Amino acid sequence: MPYVNIKVTGGAEAPTTAQKEELIKGATELLARVLNKKPATTVVLIEEVPMENWGVGGESVPVRRMKAAKPSP
Repeated sequence: MPYVNIKVTGGAEAPTTAQKEELIKGATELLARVLNKKPATTVVLIEEVPMENWGVGGESVPVRRMKAAKPSP
């Protein structure tokens, strides 16, 4: 039984219900096509993670975005 866990940012950037349905369908179809897994036993979980809980390069994403938005001197 395949298990797919998709983590996305929540809040204002969270995917819509329709987008989540497309992700679930697409992941299920991909496993069926590539690994010959049965769609009926494929589990897909989508988790929304608050932006402040994401970190890249030792900084939270909000801090990185704030730095990127500042104009260069």
